[in-house]
Amino acid sequence: MCVIFFAYKIHPKFPLVLLANRDEFYDRPTEKAQNWADFPNIFAGKDLVGGGTWLGLNNSGRFAAVTNYRQPNAPKGIHSRGNLTADFLKTDESAEDYLKKIEAQKDRFSGFNLIVGEINERKNELFYFSNRGEDIKKLDSGIFGLSNHLLDTPWQKVEKGKHFLSENLNEEFSKDVYFQLLNDKTLADDKDLPDTGIGYEREKLLSAIFIETPIYGTRCSSVLTFDNEFNVEFEERVFV
Repeated sequence: MCVIFFAYKIHPKFPLVLLANRDEFYDRPTEKAQNWADFPNIFAGKDLVGGGTWLGLNNSGRFAAVTNYRQPNAPKGIHSRGNLTADFLKTDESAEDYLKKIEAQKDRFSGFNLIVGEINERKNELFYFSNRGEDIKKLDSGIFGLSNHLLDTPWQKVEKGKHFLSENLNEEFSKDVYFQLLNDKTLADDKDLPDTGIGYEREKLLSAIFIETPIYGTRCSSVLTFDNEFNVEFEERVFV
């Protein structure tokens, strides 16, 4: 998962509205979002290489999402980052306690950004943690954006997505409008490109919300909502 936009405790009817694109190599085996055979209470896509997921939820109102932190010269972790999300959905420990456990073993993973939360009759809380320089953070209400750096790093596509979400988070919002945002292939202006150590050409290609290259790009787009009655809707559109 390489870009996530979400509004938390902003909409009067939906405490969480989350939009996300998963970017990956086209030849990496993947299953579309569905209930898992070995954990039927989990609904998520599955990475068939690492066994984890980029975005998922379970029947008790827990959800999790992860993005990579782009740092090409850093040592590679020994565990798949997709397990950070999957393991949270398999447990019943609090989001904060789970993140404290992850914080203690953060060096076992390549760079990541992790969002975990729970929205149900008992709790409404959302947390963020990255193993690249930020402590565990309990999020207040707001509109947030996350790509392959820290939360709300003002990359052009992050700022564009946050602005679009804020402008279109009306009383009767349309998921189709959100999917239009997630399909935005506009490249960032050269002056707005980040410098993450991968060179100009790749920075340019990866600067769009929806990424297309010969071997790597956006594999699916998802819109996830929780309403005030704790009903959940998860729509995924798969491209590759």
